[in-house]
Amino acid sequence: MAFLSELWLFMKTRKKYWLFPIVLMMVVLGGLIVLSAGGSAAAPFIYTLF
Repeated sequence: MAFLSELWLFMKTRKKYWLFPIVLMMVVLGGLIVLSAGGSAAAPFIYTLF
């Protein structure tokens, strides 16, 4: 959580709000990769998205 708070403070202080959508999409895609790997129960639902 410290990383996220530091990242938010960096973006707020330096007015780098355009980084937020990029970071958000990286987190979402990373979560999809983690859920689809290794025979997860959520894998069939994720495959229908693509």
